[in-house]
Amino acid sequence: MDFGERAEHRDLRATVRAITAKFGPEYYVPLAEAGEPTAELWAELGRNGFLGINLPEEYGGGGAGLTELAIVCEETAAAGCPLLLLLVSAAISGEMISGFGTDEQKRYWLPRMASGEAKVVFGITEPEAGSNTHQLSTVARRDGDDFVVTGTKHYISGVDEAEAILLVTRSGRDDATGRGKLSLFLVPTDTPGLVSTPLPVSAKLPEKQFVLHFDDMRLPASALLGEEGNGFQQVFHGLNPERITGAAVCVGIARHVLAQAAAYATTREVWGTPIGAHQGVAHPLAKARMETDLAALMTAKAAWSHDNDLPAGEAANVAKYAAAEAAGAAVEAAIQTHGGNGLATEYGLLPYWGIARLLRIAPVSREMVLNFVAQHSLGLPRSY
Repeated sequence: MDFGERAEHRDLRATVRAITAKFGPEYYVPLAEAGEPTAELWAELGRNGFLGINLPEEYGGGGAGLTELAIVCEETAAAGCPLLLLLVSAAISGEMISGFGTDEQKRYWLPRMASGEAKVVFGITEPEAGSNTHQLSTVARRDGDDFVVTGTKHYISGVDEAEAILLVTRSGRDDATGRGKLSLFLVPTDTPGLVSTPLPVSAKLPEKQFVLHFDDMRLPASALLGEEGNGFQQVFHGLNPERITGAAVCVGIARHVLAQAAAYATTREVWGTPIGAHQGVAHPLAKARMETDLAALMTAKAAWSHDNDLPAGEAANVAKYAAAEAAGAAVEAAIQTHGGNGLATEYGLLPYWGIARLLRIAPVSREMVLNFVAQHSLGLPRSY
C-alpha cells in the first residue's frame, strides 16, 4: 500500500491553494454573510482549467478523474472558500453529462462548464419524497415528440447562477416492482413553465436555495439525458461523486478552521500563557485534526475506487459521513477555542459552521448513511 501522494497531485494542491488564497476568507465570508455568489473565484478556477479537471479532454476538460476534482474541492475549502456548486455542477452534472449525454449535449455543455461560463445544477429533492427517490412526484409524460413535466422540487442550490438544471423526473412505473421509472432532462432555466422561487435559509452561504415549480413545462426529446426510464442507474452514477466531493469540501473546511484555531490558541494569552498550552483547549483541536486525517484517507479511497471503476458506494457514503462529522467537530472546537470571538463577525467562523452543518444533512443524511452501512456492510435487515 502506497500512501504517498504523487508529485502531480502535490503540484495540483499547491496551485489550487495559491489561486484560492488570493481570495481567501476575506473574500468568502462577506459573500456568505450577504448570500452573494463567489463569481470571481469561480471564473478564475475556470480560466485555469480546474472546474473541468474531471471532464473529457475532447470537450474542453482536463481528462483527469474524481480524485483530482476532490483535490480541487478540498484545497479551495482549505483556503477558506468552500464552493458548494463544485459538488453540483462539476461533480454530479459534469459526470452525468459526460457519462450519458449525446455528442450534441456534450459539445454544447461540457466546454462551457469547464471554462466556468455555464453551471448546471441538480434537481432531485422533493418535500414528500425525501430520500425515497422512487416516490418522486415530478412527472414527465410523452406528448408526441415532446415531454411535458409537472411537479415541484425543493432545496435546489444555485438556480440563480445556473444556465440549466439537470432534472430528475418520474416517467412511468415498473410493472414488476411498482417503483417509479426515472428519466433525466437538461432544462434551461429560462424554459417556459418553470418558476423558481427563493427558499430562505438561515445558514450563511453564498449559494441560494430555491423551490422549483413545473407547470406543464414542455421539453423537446433532445433535452432527455440518457435512456428514458433508466434514470435510477444514471442518478447513482452522479450521487457517488457528489458524496465524495462533499467529503473533500468537509475535509478542507476542517483544515481551514483548525489552522485558524491553532493560530489563535498560540497567540491568545490568558494569565501569561497561550491558551493552546491548556489541554482543555488543545485536546479538542487535536482530536478534530485526527478525525480530519482519517476522513481524508477514506475520501481518497472512495475517489480512487470511482476512478478505477470499482464499487464505490460504501466508501463514498463512509467518506461523506466521516468528513461531515469531522468538519462539524472542527468548527465547534474552533469556535470554542475563540471563546466569545468565535461568534464575532471579525473572525468569520459562523459561515463555515453553516456549510459544515448543511453537509451533515446533504447530499445524504448521516442517518441514511448509517442505514446503508447497517444493511450493506453488516447484512442487517433493511429498516426502511
